[in-house]
Amino acid sequence: MPRFITKSVAPLADRFEIATESGVVAVDIRRHPRARNYTLRVAGPARPPVLTMPRRGSLAEARRFLDRHAAWLTRQLDRLPRPIAIVDGAVIPLRGVPHRVRHAPGRRGTVAVAAGVDGPLLLVAGEAAHLRRRLVDFLKREARRDLEAAVLRHAASLGVRPRAIRLRDQTSRWGSCAVNGHLSFSWRLVMAPPMVLDYLAAHEVAHLRELNHSRRFWRLVETLCPHTEAARTWLNGKGAALHAIGAEELH
Repeated sequence: MPRFITKSVAPLADRFEIATESGVVAVDIRRHPRARNYTLRVAGPARPPVLTMPRRGSLAEARRFLDRHAAWLTRQLDRLPRPIAIVDGAVIPLRGVPHRVRHAPGRRGTVAVAAGVDGPLLLVAGEAAHLRRRLVDFLKREARRDLEAAVLRHAASLGVRPRAIRLRDQTSRWGSCAVNGHLSFSWRLVMAPPMVLDYLAAHEVAHLRELNHSRRFWRLVETLCPHTEAARTWLNGKGAALHAIGAEELH
């Protein structure tokens, strides 16, 4: 079991800090008008943990709650995948296939997929300082292309039509459907195997017909996407690793 050390630190705005043997971890503090208890949640490798407190709660009690649960927090953080920096030489999945990033300053354009001796490459042109931004922009473009095609295919099957398709870097959910027909997806889905992206597209399109998670909704999803169970299993087991790509260290 990992050991930990706690120290009381005055909150800076809406944040506490907790010192562990791995370093100092920032914990965001949020008041929720409907919260009845103090809760602690690990948001993932790309975001700080969040401590939610009741509207009338005190920062002093929130600090004591955090200290009491420091061991649990440390264990959860240790289980998170390590952040992977988007730099020359990094290995980044594209549609489930690992690609090695190579800075190619002499090339024209932005990012190109090429064959390498040890596997596929992502060749990033331009200055080294712009490598991360160029690669993320490339992944977002590829994600939009794949998601738009999948959404339109599933929407045609159900006879529905989304009003908009948006890409975000969401950590709490991979996709969402608003009551106005706007669908939102994490652009990181383009790094997962194609069946996973296809499942999320089917899931959100099905919400255009059934804005709930009833049995009827899940029957629709499984009709559109026969590999629903396999895709959900992949997300539950490996989805967090996608959020670790390009994530800053929390400690």
